[in-house]
Amino acid sequence: MEKKIILDTNFLLIPGHYKVDIFSEIDRICNFKYKIILFDRVVEELMQILKAERKKDREAAKLALALIKAKHLKTTPSNSEEYVDNLIVNTADDSTIVATEDKWLRKKLRQKNIQLVYLRNQHLVLK
Repeated sequence: MEKKIILDTNFLLIPGHYKVDIFSEIDRICNFKYKIILFDRVVEELMQILKAERKKDREAAKLALALIKAKHLKTTPSNSEEYVDNLIVNTADDSTIVATEDKWLRKKLRQKNIQLVYLRNQHLVLK
């Protein structure tokens, strides 16, 4: 069965902040078939970061958007104005892995027994 890996906004900022290739790291830790899910609301959040945040965050968001384009990632329409973290929590099921650095989101997903991917010591871990 193919797993879905949902990428959160802050996860996509990792390459710009920590110089970690998140896509090769996902390949390294996932020795199974998977499909990356990217909600349109995540791209909207990255666009907002480009406008308002600190220079370091703007540069990370710019890199994230470039990686999305380079990796030919398609966005999934959310059909909702709901906050991205809530959208992810409400969408995640037992065939889903969520890639995030957000502590609140990880706590909520652990309560639902959803697998997580996050950064530890310059490498991604799957738990």
